[in-house]
Amino acid sequence: MTLIPNYSLKNYNTFGIDTKAKWFASVTDTTVLKNLIETYKDKENLFFLGGGSNLLFTKDFFDALVIKVDLKGIEIKDETEDHVIIEVQSGEILHELVLWSIAHGYGGLENLSLIYGNVGTAPMQNVGAYGVEIKDIFISCTTLNIETLETEQFSNAECKFGYRESIFKNEAKNKHVILSVRFRLTKKNHILKTAYGDIQNELTKRNITVPTIKDISDAVIAIRSSKLPNPAEIGNSGSFFKNPIISKTAFDEFILRFPEAPYYSVSENEVKIPAGWLIEKAGYKGFRRGDAGVHQRQALVLVNYGNATGNELITLAYEIQSKVKEVFGIEISPEVNII
Repeated sequence: MTLIPNYSLKNYNTFGIDTKAKWFASVTDTTVLKNLIETYKDKENLFFLGGGSNLLFTKDFFDALVIKVDLKGIEIKDETEDHVIIEVQSGEILHELVLWSIAHGYGGLENLSLIYGNVGTAPMQNVGAYGVEIKDIFISCTTLNIETLETEQFSNAECKFGYRESIFKNEAKNKHVILSVRFRLTKKNHILKTAYGDIQNELTKRNITVPTIKDISDAVIAIRSSKLPNPAEIGNSGSFFKNPIISKTAFDEFILRFPEAPYYSVSENEVKIPAGWLIEKAGYKGFRRGDAGVHQRQALVLVNYGNATGNELITLAYEIQSKVKEVFGIEISPEVNII
């Protein structure tokens, strides 16, 4: 395995930040990955890179060995008349997996269409969109314990999934590399989620009354394409902030002041407020300072117009957080991992 020194990560993060890694390696084999970790002496400075779609590098130089985990493969492990269980290697692209599942008639992933990133990082964030989260179809994942170099299994319950949360962002952070993920998908009697966001409106526009899983996927792709910028055209990581969840008591006070605000009930005691609405009403939709800005069509998305630094983007993010807190009394936090 050859380690490449002083390697630019610009093409390995969707923000397009030109951070240089002290060392870089791309691995396509689990045994090679184990050997690399075992022989690299500076264990404290290892960083594992997936699709680079949910992180922001904030410095020009990253004093670490960056390992691009590029394991590939999709395998059917079991199936019944109604369901199929597949095991997907972590380096597979999530959107391509969605398209693969639809082509095979398997349901469950269609609402996650056009989410940028790899399968291996999806459980870390419990990525979700349009009423579906990874946890909904997740069975388990296989990881490599960085300290022991032994493989381990994490069940759905053991992953401690929450809203954009998992054990891998908390007590297991920086202790495991996800090697593969198992999903349970439907073969028939698909449970279609059309109530969230604009999916039903998009289906109505298309005169679709009995949608298929492909119809749902096509609708989601159309919606996301109309609202979110393509990272290949303008640097971004999709939604930068989480939608804040506040107590019912805090919500009652908030809605008296802002009766026009959209919201979603999470439980009897909690309510979710769209962060994009808060940011837009705080005056930041379409805001730009140099090459760091907020997208003109979706205030939830921070963008790099070309040569913004990670520090400029995170400074803007902190400014937005402060303004939203000042105006609404609500704290919003980044969904993106700040490196």
